[in-house]
Amino acid sequence: MKHNNFGYLLGEGVRAMFKHGFMSFAAICITVACLVIINSFMLISYNLDLTVGEVQKELRIVVCIDENYTEAESKSVGSDINLLPNVANAEFVSRQQALDDFIGDSDASLFEGLEADAMRDQFIVTLVDNAQVAETKEALENINGVSDVYADIEVGNALATIRTVLYIASLAIAAVLLIVSLIIISNTIRLAMLDRREEIGIMKMVGATNSFIRFPFFVEGFFLGLFGAVFSFFIEWGLYEVLRKAIMNTGLEVLTIVPFTDVLVPMALVCGVAGFVIGIFGSVMSIRRFLKV
Repeated sequence: MKHNNFGYLLGEGVRAMFKHGFMSFAAICITVACLVIINSFMLISYNLDLTVGEVQKELRIVVCIDENYTEAESKSVGSDINLLPNVANAEFVSRQQALDDFIGDSDASLFEGLEADAMRDQFIVTLVDNAQVAETKEALENINGVSDVYADIEVGNALATIRTVLYIASLAIAAVLLIVSLIIISNTIRLAMLDRREEIGIMKMVGATNSFIRFPFFVEGFFLGLFGAVFSFFIEWGLYEVLRKAIMNTGLEVLTIVPFTDVLVPMALVCGVAGFVIGIFGSVMSIRRFLKV
């Protein structure tokens, strides 16, 4: 495509966008709304996933060693525990330390006379993947010297399920809203082509190529998607920070909510790619049948 043709076609695409000003404005608004909803749900899912991840890190397996083992023998069992593939760390807790932890902040006089021999050496085990609590618990029970293993399998499975559901729901909602935006942009381009169908027919009859006819509509769709992406990014940034500060001021320390600057680059990429896809593919969906003259 020659340089002068490129400039002409680029100008035609921009002019078409302003010529159908109301529909273009409506398409941008719908795109912004869809992208804000998509981005909001993604950010909610991301922060909930971080929160669930933090809760999962607190999930521990308590491994009690045979009461007949000496402290040295108990510590040697730790080598076998750390060899398990899903074990991130195994912290040794001696009988005395276990007794001290048991008494805790209670009135020590209530436990006067209780000796460390009443307790057992233990290992507090943290996992690499908490979704494999059941499998790891079974593997720990098969280690020589291990007497009992205590793990909250239901909680581990529930947290893993929550993370999976959040991931699937995020993809599903993003896909639906992306399709909605594509349809809106497609209809806008289709109206522009209906308005120019006679012109397109004449251009075809005098030998204009499909790419020459198609390019202005690509430009129009690209700018509609681009404007929608840029506006949605900054609107999302402002809304997110307002809500984040409001939530943090409530003192809910259970929730993990990262500043928008921590996810600025990924969100910019998501908005940019989504805007490009919505604009270009929205145009492609409309143009094909109009070129069959």
